[in-house]
Amino acid sequence: MLGHILLAILIQLAVRQITRSWAAGAAAASAWFISREITQAEYRWIETFGAGLRANMPWWGGLDPRVWQHADPRIDWIAPSLMVVAIGIIAERRRRTS
Repeated sequence: MLGHILLAILIQLAVRQITRSWAAGAAAASAWFISREITQAEYRWIETFGAGLRANMPWWGGLDPRVWQHADPRIDWIAPSLMVVAIGIIAERRRRTS
């Protein structure tokens, strides 16, 4: 989880450097980890319900609650997203007060 958080912060800093927006950095980092976990959920769906074939998966397969039974996939996107949003809020408040 720590590795996910550090990577999210690096993504946020890189996007912030380009756009000068902490919010854009938080959005990019969150999108990265959310999409990563949905993709992994799609693979779990294909393996469990799709007979190993992507063609058998419906468009909503990665969002099927049956493939999100464990806390790990949720934590893997929630923790980095919360961290970069918190950094963005703190940075914006500091900017406004200085």
